[in-house]
Amino acid sequence: MSELKERLLPPRPASALNLRDAAAASRSSASGRTSLLGVDVLGLKKRGQGLRSWIRVDTSGNTQVMEVDKFTMMRRCDLPARDLRLLDPLFVYPSTILGREKAIVVNLEQIRCIITADEVLLLNSLDNYVLRYVVELQQRLKTSGVGEIWQQDNGGQLSRRRRSFDNSFENSSPDYLPFEFRALEIALEAACTFLDSQASELEIEAYPLLDELTSKISTLNLERVRRLKSRLVALTRRVQKVRDEIEQLMDDDGDMAEMYLTEKKKRMEGSLYGDQSLLGYRSNDGLSVSAPVSPVSSPPDSRRLDRSVSIARSRHDSARSSEGVTENIEELEMLLEAYFVVIDSTLNKLTSLKEYIDDTEDFINIQLDNVRNQLIQFELLLTTATFVVAIFGVVAGIFGMNFEIDFFNQPGAFRWVLIITGICGFVIFSAFVWFFKYRRLMPL
Repeated sequence: MSELKERLLPPRPASALNLRDAAAASRSSASGRTSLLGVDVLGLKKRGQGLRSWIRVDTSGNTQVMEVDKFTMMRRCDLPARDLRLLDPLFVYPSTILGREKAIVVNLEQIRCIITADEVLLLNSLDNYVLRYVVELQQRLKTSGVGEIWQQDNGGQLSRRRRSFDNSFENSSPDYLPFEFRALEIALEAACTFLDSQASELEIEAYPLLDELTSKISTLNLERVRRLKSRLVALTRRVQKVRDEIEQLMDDDGDMAEMYLTEKKKRMEGSLYGDQSLLGYRSNDGLSVSAPVSPVSSPPDSRRLDRSVSIARSRHDSARSSEGVTENIEELEMLLEAYFVVIDSTLNKLTSLKEYIDDTEDFINIQLDNVRNQLIQFELLLTTATFVVAIFGVVAGIFGMNFEIDFFNQPGAFRWVLIITGICGFVIFSAFVWFFKYRRLMPL
């Protein structure tokens, strides 16, 4: 792991280290206290706000590790600070796909990158999913020459190998997709695959546990199901956010047209080339480019010619851009629709699992209610029997009083008292049971 970090993260310049050490020495000498356990807290804070390591992948599949600060990256990609904050690994933001003027900001699970018309910029991370994304992007890019592909060996180390043109036909991305759509497709595929694998693992763990809970209700099984349901709710929320983000992009044609960066770059270059051609045409006619031209001194034929050329060029550009935007929206819509079906299938899988958990909880509640009803019935019978036994106590209390009657002198008097009291108690108990059965208070 240390070798992999040294290979990915370039060493910090010696000047920065010297400056940091000098600043730490001046602070310790000024305050009279040394740094805590040899750690320069202020130096760490400055370092967190300074340079960051990025992985750059160009259209040919070549990779480069570079250190760029936040403001340079904002100027490079023409992005506001709040968009770069979405890529910060220190913060947890929901999945987001934002189309800007010159870039696409992608935050899908572990994949956090900036996609432009010429390159993909990822925060340099040791996460396995980020490395897989870089490798997959290199493998799918059409290369006309020889590029470099990052691979992981059996030991988990990151190595590079040369890639020839023979493997360029093995990519699965369509040829007509531009570079930014291919990078976006791989990010969507990585996110959908990751979420679907987590949903499958949750299913494999959930169904045996729920079946065990239905057969044996215990505190341990209930606690395990509670943790399982918490994980299911969190995963469902993440899958739902990715699905909503894709659906929102599919519903908004303007956002999809904004994400076609290659077409916008070509139109911008074409407009600049057209302006340069028009300026060259005017300079060839003997007109000064820098000096203003008076409409009175200009001949009417040249003004009409300039006007017709500009009108024709604007009509041609608008017609071409409208056709290209419509076609590109269809391409991007088909791409998003494919992964919308995948993420919707994952969401349906999680919804089915949640319904199964709810059904299991209902079944357990029914079982507990049945046991509770049986306990109530037993308590009712026990209360009735206690009332009947209390009759014997009343009779014993009456005959235990200190008075004399002739009935006490008869030899079989005690036996007849017991027989009569028992018959009366049995009749009273039978009457209560018949009343409970008549009112359907217990299934007897």
